[in-house]
Amino acid sequence: MNGPRWLDEHEQRAWLAFLTVTGMLSRRLDQQLERDSGLSHLQYEILVRLSAAPDHELRMTELADALLDSKSKLTYQIDRLEQAGLVRRRSCPSDMRAVYAVLTDAGQYTLEEAAPGHVAAVRELFLDPLTPDQLTAIADGLGAVGRKLRGER
Repeated sequence: MNGPRWLDEHEQRAWLAFLTVTGMLSRRLDQQLERDSGLSHLQYEILVRLSAAPDHELRMTELADALLDSKSKLTYQIDRLEQAGLVRRRSCPSDMRAVYAVLTDAGQYTLEEAAPGHVAAVRELFLDPLTPDQLTAIADGLGAVGRKLRGER
């Protein structure tokens, strides 16, 4: 049996850059959203997913899978969004186990108010420093990683 396949210098550079940037970017985007709209990045992402869904609603299990998050962490975030009046829950009459998260009008308004500042921060901190070729390479590379993580070919 072979030992571990260690990272070479090229791989180590890419991995450390990814870890550093994702951590820094996540913190900066969280700070911007919290300052400008009182939302965490995860809460913003929940509102975005619900806004894009048919009838502005998703099953909690679908939402957790889409966000690659634990159901308990999602439940906590939905509780907070529900207390703020941005989301409501509804049960499914045909499947008592199914619970849907539904975007409210106040949630849609909050999202519309938060989006311009968030998009500007994403542009400034992530998109603007990259060339079109770098952006394509990142999208292609991270797309491949995402497919692997989802078990796709």
